[in-house]
Amino acid sequence: MPGRRSVVDYSLQRRALLADVYAGRTGSFEVCDASPYLSRAAKYHGEVTDAVCPVCRKERLTRVNYVYGDHLGPTAGQAKTEAELARMDAAQEEFTVYAVEVCRTCGWNHLDYSYVLGAEPAPGRQPRRNRRRVATE
Repeated sequence: MPGRRSVVDYSLQRRALLADVYAGRTGSFEVCDASPYLSRAAKYHGEVTDAVCPVCRKERLTRVNYVYGDHLGPTAGQAKTEAELARMDAAQEEFTVYAVEVCRTCGWNHLDYSYVLGAEPAPGRQPRRNRRRVATE
C-alpha cells in the first residue's frame, strides 16, 4: 500500500523469540496462544500469506490487520482487509494499522509490523484528539 508511513518492523523480535523456541528455552505452548477472537478474525478477515508457520510448519500464515485511531469511533480495534484499508486510507484522518501473523492450525501469532495510513495532518496543525476533559474541583 503506497500511503504507508512510520513503519515499524518487529522481525528482529520475532527472530529472537523463535530462536528461544528452537533452542528449547521457550515452549511452543507459550507462543502458540492465539485468542479465540484472533483466530476468528484470521478465519473471516485475514489474508493468507506465502510464509509457512515457523512453529508447526503445517499451514501458511494468515495476516490480520487491526486499525486504531482516536477518531475511528466504533471502528477502532476492528480487523480490516487490504481493500478496506485502501478505502479508509482515502477517506479517514490519520490512523494506525497493526498487522498480526497467525497460524490457524497451532495458534502461533506475532505482531509483524505496524504503520500509519490516512490523511496527514496539515503542517503546524495538531491531529484531532479525543475532546474529553478532566473534571476540575
